[in-house]
Amino acid sequence: MPNPRMRAPGAGSASVASLVLLWLLGLPWTWSTAVALGVYVGGGGWRFLRIVCKTARRDLFGLFVLMRVRLELRWHQRARHTIPRIFQEVVRRQPEHLALVDAGSGVCWTFAQLDAYSNAVANLFCHLGYTPGDVVAIFLEGRPEFVGLWLGLAKAGMEAALLNVNLRREPLIFCLGTSGAKALVFGQELAAVVAEVSGQLGKSLVKFCSGDVGPEGVLPDTQLLDPLLKEASTAPLAQPPGKGMDDRLFYIYTSGTTGLPKAAIVVHSRYYRIAAFTHHSYSMQAADVLYDCLPLYHSAGNIIGVGQCLIYGLTVVLRKKFSASRFWDDCVKYNCTVVQYIGEICRYLLKQPVSEAEGRHCVRLAVGNGLRPAIWEEFTERFGVRQVGEFYGATECNCSIANMDGKVGSCGFNSRILPNVYPIRLVKVNEDTMELLRDAQGLCIPCQAGEPGLLVGQINQQDPLRRFDGYISESATSRKITHSVFRKGDSAYLSGDVLVMDELGYMYFRDRSGDTFRWRGENVSTTEVEGVLSRLLGQTDVAVYGVAVPENGLMKSAVAQGRRECSRSSIKCLLLWRALFQVEGTGGVEGKAGMAAIADPHGQLSPNALYQELQKVLAPYARPIFLRLLPQVDTTGTFKIQKTRLQHEGFDPRQTSDRLFFLDLKQGHYLPLDQGVYTRICSGAFSL
Repeated sequence: MPNPRMRAPGAGSASVASLVLLWLLGLPWTWSTAVALGVYVGGGGWRFLRIVCKTARRDLFGLFVLMRVRLELRWHQRARHTIPRIFQEVVRRQPEHLALVDAGSGVCWTFAQLDAYSNAVANLFCHLGYTPGDVVAIFLEGRPEFVGLWLGLAKAGMEAALLNVNLRREPLIFCLGTSGAKALVFGQELAAVVAEVSGQLGKSLVKFCSGDVGPEGVLPDTQLLDPLLKEASTAPLAQPPGKGMDDRLFYIYTSGTTGLPKAAIVVHSRYYRIAAFTHHSYSMQAADVLYDCLPLYHSAGNIIGVGQCLIYGLTVVLRKKFSASRFWDDCVKYNCTVVQYIGEICRYLLKQPVSEAEGRHCVRLAVGNGLRPAIWEEFTERFGVRQVGEFYGATECNCSIANMDGKVGSCGFNSRILPNVYPIRLVKVNEDTMELLRDAQGLCIPCQAGEPGLLVGQINQQDPLRRFDGYISESATSRKITHSVFRKGDSAYLSGDVLVMDELGYMYFRDRSGDTFRWRGENVSTTEVEGVLSRLLGQTDVAVYGVAVPENGLMKSAVAQGRRECSRSSIKCLLLWRALFQVEGTGGVEGKAGMAAIADPHGQLSPNALYQELQKVLAPYARPIFLRLLPQVDTTGTFKIQKTRLQHEGFDPRQTSDRLFFLDLKQGHYLPLDQGVYTRICSGAFSL
């Protein structure tokens, strides 16, 4: 497809030149204009004009949001403000307005109460001898105290490490160790988890327990935090000298789906930027009430959600754990107008039986990421939510995008009219290795409309919208940076995610790096196959991934299929044998075979009934070769499907007691997979 963004300027220049030339030759202006318009349209300008007409309103609003956030950030930077300082202004305006509500316990905190609690935290830790720059780890379930703790530490110039409450043993020890924390504040509900690793944390780590102590008492060498806070002063501290918007606020750990978590650095300006973009992109108002049932150790819950409270004065309703059955009841009870989602939350809500509350709520906006295009319209129609604010972004990235006008399936856009205002780009990669492809000058090759590519963002450390702060680990930071992308010698952030952009600049999430796999010469998108399977099975949890099949088995299967097809068609024979020799290693069918792990807690799923439906909706190469039926599919704390363990175990029956099946193409249905069948597949006796 021609690239209209590249052709339009040339067409415009040619048409203007034609207009001037014909006018100089003495032709009437009507003739000159008609000829110039013909040159413009013939040079591809008509397509560009169509893009302008269709996207101008969207792009102008996006530009307005971008400039507004930039100006706000610049002002705060010059004034050397911090997030606590901005919060103080909100408290001054509305001290008795509700700030945080705990939907689980019914506890409500006003802005004055949140301010007083965080002041007590700041004064206590200063009194205990902690100084600006010290790190304190927070290991607590989501409730108002969580916000008060990190906010209070920030008031004293200290930095919080926000630990995932699902961490256990080695990962927990690792995260504490890499944070450099001098103290650990944990909730009583996690006391047993801390007790498991207490002996490996080192004697220098001071431990504080928050919450009511149960009958088992407090852990040895642990101080009770609540009595200490009651004795601490609630007087405000002066802002620590030298602290500003570019200094560190706290650390958020990646989910760790592909390894041990990394601690991403969140500076004050990044917190403000994420919250502000969300606020202005979706026209939130101070009167809105936001429902936040996401983990507060994650940026979606603690920045996009709680940030609306701390920076803009909204009331935020917290629930420490998402509950599909209570979701709409909570929204009705607290008059919520905005809800957050992430990962598979929307699908879980659709699985619920119809309830009276889902028709009585006041929710106008659902904001988040991970809403599958296949259920987008079903979600909005069933629950009457007028706007979905899908966005793309990671805690640490500098190339976030947002869907501001409700384009179904899109996670955001980049202007085709003014593409360099926000310097992000999709660039071509080898989808097997995720290696960047470069042109003769050594620069990355931009994708045209419809071509999948890796999303990158140009880095400028002096611009708060384009800076990349990285991770505590310098090696992890360096792996996310590449050079000579937009121009020679520049630096850019590598998102690790593959997206595709249409002609109008709308972007669509395709897969995380490594999720797309090749089978029989075709790229298979796990996201697409997961969406199809989940919809066919009534929004069941599904994980799709590629698994390696021993090369000997692949080669024999490919040769057998090649012989069959060559006996029918010489063209098919040529294509098959060409694909056969485009393989990794020494031979075999190209790439990995698709495998689907499906939640089937009651053992009721019929693989062959499923295959009959799959034949209608999926291309042959995209249909899973292997099935694994298990009680439940693992998810992260942010409702993303975990595949690492499943991929490692593959289709080997010795690795699991779950029911396994493989697709026998000769018989046209799935067969049970036991050790004998596994051996025959590996030897090539069964054709895949």
